[in-house]
Amino acid sequence: MSLTHTFAHVAEGIHTSIFSILREEFSLTLQQLGIIAAIPPLCQTVLSIPTGLLTDRYGAKKMIILGFSLAIVGALIASQASNPTIFIVAISLIFINTTMYHPASYSFTTKLFKPRDRSKALGLHGAGGTLGHASGPLAVSILIGILALQWRQVYMIMVAPMVLGVVLMLFVKEEPLQDVGLEQEATTENNGLRSLLTRNFVLFLSFIAMRTIGYTMVSTFLVLYLQDVRNLSLTLASFISSSTMLAGFISAPLGGLLASKYGEKRCLVGTQVIGYTCLATSMVVPNITLFTILLVAYGFCNTLGMAPRNSIIATLSPSNQRGLGFALLFLPSSIIGAISPVIAGYLAEAYGFNIIFYIALSVYIIGLAILQFTIKIKRKID
Repeated sequence: MSLTHTFAHVAEGIHTSIFSILREEFSLTLQQLGIIAAIPPLCQTVLSIPTGLLTDRYGAKKMIILGFSLAIVGALIASQASNPTIFIVAISLIFINTTMYHPASYSFTTKLFKPRDRSKALGLHGAGGTLGHASGPLAVSILIGILALQWRQVYMIMVAPMVLGVVLMLFVKEEPLQDVGLEQEATTENNGLRSLLTRNFVLFLSFIAMRTIGYTMVSTFLVLYLQDVRNLSLTLASFISSSTMLAGFISAPLGGLLASKYGEKRCLVGTQVIGYTCLATSMVVPNITLFTILLVAYGFCNTLGMAPRNSIIATLSPSNQRGLGFALLFLPSSIIGAISPVIAGYLAEAYGFNIIFYIALSVYIIGLAILQFTIKIKRKID
């Protein structure tokens, strides 16, 4: 399942990494690039809850195979795109894949392990995802920057991992009906939506929303910022961008171990504080080497918090509503992802790229305050 997580994300980060190429080829403004970045998450927003409900009803395996199939179609369309509209349709199909994948795969993974081992399992699962996130910008750096391929050829190459994802899922067994060791849970829980939308669950989604605003504002235009402000080549800029996520291959499982030892909330708060500090410091550092180190450290801390975040959602969600619970986890990301790139593009056009980072830090801090002071997580030890 961790390997399929890699394949699910491998094509997702390519379009923002080639913004400078798209800007020139299609004569686009920063605001228009922001719209291109916003429409795929908007599609995710519309489909997020339905995919969670379908996962709970039909099972994870069927939903993941369907998602990969749509991604294959999307990558093929992108490889032939001749205008921004066709390109947006293609990228949207690729993003819909992850909308289907996340509730299904996280529901599947969390049901295989007892609560005390859940963070560690989610850390390994997250490591696969961060490797996939890093692969997109890295592919741009190597295939376009070094091997001089065209961006359409890159998308054609991306068909291969999607096909592998389908093949791997054919060998995966069907998911358990409920958590390991909790065989009676499915008959005793209230299946209503109200039983899922508790105070802590809703407040945690608020924290996720604030965190997503900050993350998307930084990540959407990061490669373009490195090119336009830091005067780096596309090859180096996309490599740095991929490095911020590639570090997650180590930090994701490490975050799971730390959460298992010290508690999910404590681990999540601590990693976010360190990460935000690194991001704030990087913005005032003129040296590009030190800037890169701090930016990678920021990405490292972001993925350190992935396992405790997902473990908290599993704790707050009944097992027979786990798919819906994870769909709701990613719903703020989809909504914010459809709005913040447009706002970020407008602000960058009007006031420069630095304003994006300052706003991101502000909302990061608001979200951290919500997490620390309003949310209570009862740790399970069984």
